[in-house]
Amino acid sequence: MLAICSFLQSVYQLVRTLTVKSVNVTKQMYRSRAILMTGSVVVAVLTFASAGFAGGGRNALTAYAETSSEEESLKETEEIEEKIGEAEVAQTEEVVLLTEAKIPFHLAGHDTEEVKSGQLLAGSTLAKNVQEELDARQLREEAVEETKEEIRRVEEERRRQEEEEARRRAEEERKRQEAEAKMAAAVVSYTPEDLTVLQRIVQAEAGGCDMKGRILVANVVINRVLNKSFPASITGVVYQKSQFSPVIDGSINRCKVTEATVEAVDRALAGEDYSQGALYFMNRKLSQNGNVRWFDGSLHYLFEHGGHEFFK
Repeated sequence: MLAICSFLQSVYQLVRTLTVKSVNVTKQMYRSRAILMTGSVVVAVLTFASAGFAGGGRNALTAYAETSSEEESLKETEEIEEKIGEAEVAQTEEVVLLTEAKIPFHLAGHDTEEVKSGQLLAGSTLAKNVQEELDARQLREEAVEETKEEIRRVEEERRRQEEEEARRRAEEERKRQEAEAKMAAAVVSYTPEDLTVLQRIVQAEAGGCDMKGRILVANVVINRVLNKSFPASITGVVYQKSQFSPVIDGSINRCKVTEATVEAVDRALAGEDYSQGALYFMNRKLSQNGNVRWFDGSLHYLFEHGGHEFFK
């Protein structure tokens, strides 16, 4: 009996091995082992029947046991084959599922790399666009600042010119007022043209003399304007025929009036007078003999200054 139990345990272990490791066993191996198992079951049944039953009817029982055992073995074989098929299908499905799982995973990884690459590209493009926008904004701001600076510069230049023009006009007005004041206070009335003519004749006649010598020449011209025997204007007196040698030789138009001469004329017009009423003057060394004789014989000698002799 112990031997039968041990044999049945071995058969059980075999069946268990077939069911548990069905994934790794081929269909042919299952069939071989199924036949082996069937034979083992038959032997076990026969052994059990011979040991447990004695007497008549043994053949019938044996036949029944064989028939039942064959049917059960066939049924078990079909069940085992069905399990093998299910195991193979399950294995196939597992492989398919595993493959399908690997493929999406691979694709997902591939997509992830592409997404990362796309994100990097998009980020780089965005950063580039942002930088370009910042650069463009900076350029616009610089252009605006340059425009503002140019506007400020133009405005400052305009204000400077306006201020300069205002100063110029103020200076001209001041000079005009001074001139008018001088004219009003002058010992004789004169026009701007008269003033220019007087400055030129003084420069031409006494440009090499000191201040007093220049004022004396201006005094003589003014004295003639005030004398009824001569023209009543400075220009008329200076350009009277054959009166002043610079007018005769044209040097009056070529001389350059200096500041000293301008001052001398202004002082003479303002009333500064050293002439003692002189109406004539000559430079004896430079004058013709006939003119010298006329001066000496016809006029009253007053004084000499700076090479000029003054007469009345």
